[in-house]
Amino acid sequence: MTAPGDAAAPFDTVTIVGLGLIGGSIGLAIQRSLPGVSVQGFDADPEVRETARRRGLAHRVPDTVEEAVADTDLVILCVPVRAMGAAAADMADALPSHCIISDVGSCKASVAEAIGAALPAHTIIPAHPVAGTEHSGPEAGFASLFDNRWCILTPPDGADEEAVARLSALWSAMGATVERMDAEHHDLVLAVTSHVPHLIAYTIVGTASDLEEVTRGEVIKYSAGGFRDFTRIAASDPTMWRDVFLSNKQAVLEILQRLSEDLSAMQRAIRWGDGDALFERFSQTRAIRRSIIEEGQDDARPDFGRGDHLSGRPGNDEDEGDTPTR
Repeated sequence: MTAPGDAAAPFDTVTIVGLGLIGGSIGLAIQRSLPGVSVQGFDADPEVRETARRRGLAHRVPDTVEEAVADTDLVILCVPVRAMGAAAADMADALPSHCIISDVGSCKASVAEAIGAALPAHTIIPAHPVAGTEHSGPEAGFASLFDNRWCILTPPDGADEEAVARLSALWSAMGATVERMDAEHHDLVLAVTSHVPHLIAYTIVGTASDLEEVTRGEVIKYSAGGFRDFTRIAASDPTMWRDVFLSNKQAVLEILQRLSEDLSAMQRAIRWGDGDALFERFSQTRAIRRSIIEEGQDDARPDFGRGDHLSGRPGNDEDEGDTPTR
């Protein structure tokens, strides 16, 4: 139950299913900001549960999902997006009727459909905290991960506005800035800002590794800033990102087609020595970088503040990275 000093807390009990980077950070963030809220946690992996208990990611980490959700006001699913429906179905019989269901997936339309099919009688308010690091698992979470980061809510048409307000208040208490968006629009925006950039990183790192004319040792030894940052992004959880691309297929393919056209234009400019076209494009993209820094979404220091991850500074890579529940 909520402590007297936490009268404004939006929920008495919150259950987190999936205790990796995001799920673990949610547990720590709630305990930091809303100490009177009871936090329950569950993960299908016994080793993850044990680590979660040792690190205190939740007040209680039962050995069954049924026990974890039996008396809770809110469940937050923190599993790979293609596991959301199965995770929701696993807990269906044990959920209280008043319980609100949310998630943290970076694909919203397909996730909402999957959870809704499994839990048609429950209030479902999808969410997506745009925060993370290249690390994953229960050791990776930290309480300040969501500070000054966006959390996008994508409630369906006709959603319970009180439920939306309560979930928004929870994310605000954890340090996030909350935005509301249509699910399909969210998926297109994230295809541009996160999904396709990750696909490019995976591709260019793989291409460099496969080049017969360049040894892998040389790629590692002479990695300059640009390639080094690609490898950091490409170190993100493979299971999670496989699921993201398959779940947000339409939006990703749409952006990839546009990117292919723009790359062809750059290829022509280089081939024909069109310096003006190159300079115009580079000036445009430089302005975008400055705008991101001005919005507080990254750091202007030479290392982008990346060295501060271990001291609790939030990262900028959107990465669920949590352990599947199945």
